[in-house]
Amino acid sequence: MKKTFPLIVFLITLKFFGQNDQKTVFQKSKYELAVSYYKKADFVKAIDLFSLAANIKPENEIGQESSSKVDTLRQVLRKEVLDQALGTWKKSGNKPVWASTAATDEKQSAVEELIEIKEDQILFYEVDKKTKEKKLLKAENLIYNDANSTVSLFSEIILSDGTIWNCTLDEKANVLHVINVAVKTENGIEKIKMDNEESYYVKI
Repeated sequence: MKKTFPLIVFLITLKFFGQNDQKTVFQKSKYELAVSYYKKADFVKAIDLFSLAANIKPENEIGQESSSKVDTLRQVLRKEVLDQALGTWKKSGNKPVWASTAATDEKQSAVEELIEIKEDQILFYEVDKKTKEKKLLKAENLIYNDANSTVSLFSEIILSDGTIWNCTLDEKANVLHVINVAVKTENGIEKIKMDNEESYYVKI
C-alpha cells in the first residue's frame, strides 16, 4: 500500500504535466498561425486566433503577448470600420437590401429612419416623407463591448438600454448590417441565441 500511493501521485502528476504540455503546444500553434495572418494584414482572422491563444494559458509569455496583440488589433480594426461608417445611413428594413420585401416595407412606411454616425456618437432620426421634417429621436455615445464579446472582438457596441449590437459593413455595396447579439443586465452579458432583431442601412 505504501508503494502504491507514491505511484498514484506520480501518475497523476505525469498526466497533469502531459495535459499542460498539450495546452502549450496547442497555444503555440494558434499563436504562430495568428502571426502568419497578422503578417498578411488579415487582421480579422489574426485577432480571433490571438484571442484564442491568450485564453488557453493567459499567464505565460505567449498568452500575455497574444492579449497585447488583441488590444492593438481592436484599435486598428475599429478605426478601419469607423472611417468607412462615418456619415448618414438610411434604414432599408430588417432584410437585406436586395430582398424585394425590404423595398416593399420601405414604400409602405410614412417615415424614413436615418442614423448619423460620428466619431464618438450615433444619432437616430426620423424623416417625414411628405414634409421632409427631420426629427432627432435619440443620441447614443459610441461605446464598444470589450467584455465577454459574443460574436466579434471589435465590432460590438452597447447602447444605453443595455442592448449589444454587432455591426458589419459591406464596403462594395455600401450596406451596414446591425444585429442584436446580446443584452447587458445586472447579472452580466446574456447572449441572444434566436430571433435576433436586425436592421439594414444604406449610405446616403
